[in-house]
Amino acid sequence: MADVSLVLWAAIPPLLLLGFYYCRVQFAPFWLRLILLFIFGAVSGFAALGLEWVFETVANWVVNWQNTRYLLPGIILRQLVEVGPIEEGCKLVAVVIPTCVFQCKYRLRPSSIFLFTIAVALGFTAEENWIYLFYGTASILDRIIGTPIHALFSAPWGYALGIYLSSTIRLNQDKRLIYRAWLNSVICHALVNVLSSAWRYSTPIRFLSYGLFPLLLWMFWRIEQLLRKVQGKRPIIVISGHTPQHRYWQRGLVMFALILGGNALFGLFLLAKTISPLSSSQLFHSNILWFILSRLLINLIFAIVAWLIYRYLRHSSRRHYL
Repeated sequence: MADVSLVLWAAIPPLLLLGFYYCRVQFAPFWLRLILLFIFGAVSGFAALGLEWVFETVANWVVNWQNTRYLLPGIILRQLVEVGPIEEGCKLVAVVIPTCVFQCKYRLRPSSIFLFTIAVALGFTAEENWIYLFYGTASILDRIIGTPIHALFSAPWGYALGIYLSSTIRLNQDKRLIYRAWLNSVICHALVNVLSSAWRYSTPIRFLSYGLFPLLLWMFWRIEQLLRKVQGKRPIIVISGHTPQHRYWQRGLVMFALILGGNALFGLFLLAKTISPLSSSQLFHSNILWFILSRLLINLIFAIVAWLIYRYLRHSSRRHYL
């Protein structure tokens, strides 16, 4: 029963997120195909795990590769050379093979291929969740919060692949876009993993961890924009200035909003991790209750300021385009 519980905790959050995106695509593919791609994604996760083991075994024959994971430069190198390329490569193969099979019978829309990419990425997440939970190296809360991350990584090449494969005239520039988008995904994958491990080090490297949630918030914004584009909708515009000075000002506001909003989420995540071991009776102790309410208020203020900046930018863009 414990193993079944682990499988459910590993699979249900990614499946719920897949359902969320499925309901938002106007002409979504049949849901059984998405479940098949989800399974392909889980299989690609095990394949990536095996390839990483082979890579590290071979690399250890050449250099002391095992020790690279304990130093920051080594972690960056490992993420860029091993983890990012292998995991994004396995997900790409898991999308391309069934997509080409389906294309022999059906005319796939860009939105369908993009949704296939999300399904594979979330299946990969489910496999990763199970590994972490089975070995006890991460909590259920950590894995639930990390549910969308692989989908955020793979969104650029999923969009490029959708544009290329669904086109009746396949241009070389669209093919090159896939390579560039895949490389972008590898870099983002490596950057997120490096920032998430920065807290293990002493100051000032520890401060790099405060860039994690702003980066994830920007990646979430990017996947939302790409989802609109593959459905033929206009992207949401927040940079609308007519002069370079105005555009620089707006970009600065966007960066400030991402920092505030991302670290508001980071603060809530840290608060949840802090209070999760406490019992219900301890939560209502005066000191603990004041700590919870004060942290909630601070992070809520940050989030509201970030939202107001966003609404100001959206209002400015509508005014410019009227």
